[in-house]
Amino acid sequence: MSATSPAQIARFADMFSALGTEARLRIMQLLMTAEPKGMVVGDIQSEVGIPNSTLSHHLDKLKNENLVTVRRDGTYLWYRANTDALKDLLGFLYAECCTRNHVVTPKDLVSISR
Repeated sequence: MSATSPAQIARFADMFSALGTEARLRIMQLLMTAEPKGMVVGDIQSEVGIPNSTLSHHLDKLKNENLVTVRRDGTYLWYRANTDALKDLLGFLYAECCTRNHVVTPKDLVSISR
Protein backbone atom coordinates (compact mmCIF):
# COMPACT_ATOMS: atom_id res chain seq x y z
CA MET A 1 0.00 0.00 0.00
CA SER A 2 1.32 3.42 -0.88
CA ALA A 3 1.82 6.10 1.72
CA THR A 4 -1.04 8.44 2.41
CA SER A 5 -0.50 11.84 0.82
CA PRO A 6 -0.72 15.06 2.83
CA ALA A 7 -3.86 15.99 0.86
CA GLN A 8 -5.51 12.69 1.77
CA ILE A 9 -4.60 13.13 5.43
CA ALA A 10 -6.08 16.64 5.38
CA ARG A 11 -9.27 15.24 3.80
CA PHE A 12 -9.58 12.56 6.47
CA ALA A 13 -8.90 15.11 9.22
CA ASP A 14 -11.75 17.26 7.87
CA MET A 15 -14.03 14.22 7.82
CA PHE A 16 -13.19 13.40 11.45
CA SER A 17 -13.78 17.03 12.38
CA ALA A 18 -17.22 16.89 10.76
CA LEU A 19 -18.03 13.80 12.84
CA GLY A 20 -16.72 15.48 15.98
CA THR A 21 -20.04 16.49 17.51
CA GLU A 22 -22.60 14.37 19.29
CA ALA A 23 -25.40 15.54 16.99
CA ARG A 24 -23.54 14.68 13.79
CA LEU A 25 -22.52 11.27 15.11
CA ARG A 26 -26.15 10.59 15.98
CA ILE A 27 -27.21 11.69 12.49
CA MET A 28 -24.64 9.39 10.89
CA GLN A 29 -25.75 6.45 13.03
CA LEU A 30 -29.35 7.13 12.11
CA LEU A 31 -28.57 7.37 8.40
CA MET A 32 -26.61 4.12 8.57
CA THR A 33 -29.70 2.38 9.97
CA ALA A 34 -31.70 3.73 7.01
CA GLU A 35 -29.38 2.32 4.34
CA PRO A 36 -29.82 2.03 1.42
CA LYS A 37 -32.97 4.14 1.15
CA GLY A 38 -31.95 7.05 3.34
CA MET A 39 -34.21 9.44 5.21
CA VAL A 40 -36.05 12.67 4.58
CA VAL A 41 -35.12 15.71 6.65
CA GLY A 42 -38.37 15.71 8.65
CA ASP A 43 -37.82 12.12 9.78
CA ILE A 44 -34.21 12.84 10.73
CA GLN A 45 -35.36 15.88 12.71
CA SER A 46 -38.02 13.95 14.62
CA GLU A 47 -35.53 11.19 15.48
CA VAL A 48 -32.67 13.41 16.69
CA GLY A 49 -34.91 16.09 18.19
CA ILE A 50 -32.91 19.16 17.25
CA PRO A 51 -34.28 22.36 15.69
CA ASN A 52 -34.58 22.38 11.92
CA SER A 53 -32.08 25.22 11.42
CA THR A 54 -29.50 23.40 13.55
CA LEU A 55 -30.15 20.15 11.72
CA SER A 56 -29.66 21.92 8.41
CA HIS A 57 -26.27 23.19 9.60
CA HIS A 58 -25.19 19.68 10.67
CA LEU A 59 -26.36 18.08 7.43
CA ASP A 60 -24.54 20.73 5.39
CA LYS A 61 -21.32 20.06 7.28
CA LEU A 62 -21.63 16.30 6.70
CA LYS A 63 -22.48 16.89 3.03
CA ASN A 64 -19.55 19.29 2.54
CA GLU A 65 -17.18 16.60 3.81
CA ASN A 66 -18.81 14.02 1.51
CA LEU A 67 -20.03 11.93 4.44
CA VAL A 68 -23.65 12.13 3.31
CA THR A 69 -25.33 12.46 -0.06
CA VAL A 70 -28.59 14.24 -0.76
CA ARG A 71 -31.12 13.91 -3.53
CA ARG A 72 -34.29 15.85 -4.19
CA ASP A 73 -37.51 13.96 -4.80
CA GLY A 74 -40.24 16.52 -5.44
CA THR A 75 -40.32 18.68 -2.33
CA TYR A 76 -38.39 16.17 -0.21
CA LEU A 77 -34.66 16.02 0.41
CA TRP A 78 -33.42 12.48 0.99
CA TYR A 79 -30.15 12.05 2.87
CA ARG A 80 -28.01 8.93 2.83
CA ALA A 81 -24.75 8.01 4.50
CA ASN A 82 -21.92 7.92 1.96
CA THR A 83 -20.75 4.41 2.78
CA ASP A 84 -17.87 4.60 0.29
CA ALA A 85 -16.43 7.63 2.07
CA LEU A 86 -16.86 5.90 5.44
CA LYS A 87 -15.06 2.81 4.11
CA ASP A 88 -12.18 5.05 2.96
CA LEU A 89 -12.04 6.64 6.40
CA LEU A 90 -11.97 3.27 8.17
CA GLY A 91 -9.41 1.99 5.68
CA PHE A 92 -7.18 4.95 6.50
CA LEU A 93 -7.43 4.17 10.23
CA TYR A 94 -6.66 0.51 9.82
CA ALA A 95 -4.05 0.68 7.05
CA GLU A 96 -1.00 0.85 9.28
CA CYS A 97 -2.10 -1.72 11.84
CA CYS A 98 -2.70 -4.19 9.04
CA THR A 99 0.47 -3.54 7.07
CA ARG A 100 2.99 -3.02 9.88
CA ASN A 101 1.80 -4.48 13.11
CA HIS A 102 -0.86 -6.97 11.96
CA VAL A 103 -3.07 -5.99 14.91
CA VAL A 104 -6.16 -6.44 12.73
CA THR A 105 -6.08 -8.89 9.87
CA PRO A 106 -7.48 -7.88 6.47
CA LYS A 107 -10.06 -10.67 6.91
CA ASP A 108 -11.31 -8.96 10.08
CA LEU A 109 -11.68 -5.64 8.23
CA VAL A 110 -13.91 -7.29 5.68
CA SER A 111 -16.17 -8.58 8.43
CA ILE A 112 -16.23 -5.13 10.10
CA SER A 113 -17.35 -3.50 6.86
CA ARG A 114 -20.29 -5.89 6.37
